Amino acid sequence: MVVINIKKIISIFIINLFLIKITMLNFSERVFNKLENLWESQTTSKITSYSLVFIFILSVLISYLDRSNLISLGRLDDYFANPFFAIDITFTILLILELLSLIFILPKSVAQSVGKQFELLSLIFIRAGFKEFSHIVDFQWDSMTGTVINMFAYAFGALSIFIILGFNSKLQRRVRLTHSEDDRKEFIQAKKILSLLLFIAFIFIGFYDFKTLVLTGNYLHSFHSFYTVLIFSDIIIVLIALRYTLNYYKIFRYSAFVLATILIRISLSIGPYYNVIIGVVTAVFVFLLTLTYNYFLKDLPKVEFNKIK
Repeated sequence: MVVINIKKIISIFIINLFLIKITMLNFSERVFNKLENLWESQTTSKITSYSLVFIFILSVLISYLDRSNLISLGRLDDYFANPFFAIDITFTILLILELLSLIFILPKSVAQSVGKQFELLSLIFIRAGFKEFSHIVDFQWDSMTGTVINMFAYAFGALSIFIILGFNSKLQRRVRLTHSEDDRKEFIQAKKILSLLLFIAFIFIGFYDFKTLVLTGNYLHSFHSFYTVLIFSDIIIVLIALRYTLNYYKIFRYSAFVLATILIRISLSIGPYYNVIIGVVTAVFVFLLTLTYNYFLKDLPKVEFNKIK
């Protein structure tokens, strides 16, 4: 009698856990879908575009007034004393918005998510090139040689990633992790939960950076902090994927994407030349991964994969 009751209790407990899981997955999916629709709406795109233009013009005006000693910005005087600081502000905000876009891409495709990370890296290099330009005070070759060389390094690094990413996106193919539609839906829902957690981390990191800016006058540009969180989320995705498949090629591909994220994180942490070299080599690594993965898939029936649009 006792054994029967224990079995019944365990059965009820398992059923309740299953219902809780379903409820959490469905709830998180509804929240994510609402945020995604809001972010990808035409209204949001227009507001974003107009806001960037407004912020750029406002920053140029504030910089002019500050350099003319018509206003004082306290701790921020050193920043706005540079006439090209407006470019840095605008590109930083653009990168923040691109980070937000990355969060909403993650549930759609891991490959697309990695591609977005490289897009961000190339834009970070472009921004770094503009930042180097802002260091030029005297347009004499002897005084700006090092700065110009750094600008070329960032420019060609960004261009290299742009070219590699273009070819990689043309070759990229998506293979279903599982043939079960229910498992596929559940896997996507799990990634949406992770995306919501990333969104919360994004808000906390942004709040901390803003707080530091107000209190100290220093803006941290914590892209590397977000990439650190992203590494852990990618690892969790790999572990969740093991629930649906043990196929070596699929697991290797997912794991290699995590390694690429780690290398991008390293690239964001080191100085000129080395950061560009690591970023470009990582892009080549992902491109070769795509080529070899496609080669191993060539014998699969065409119904099992399709090109990403």
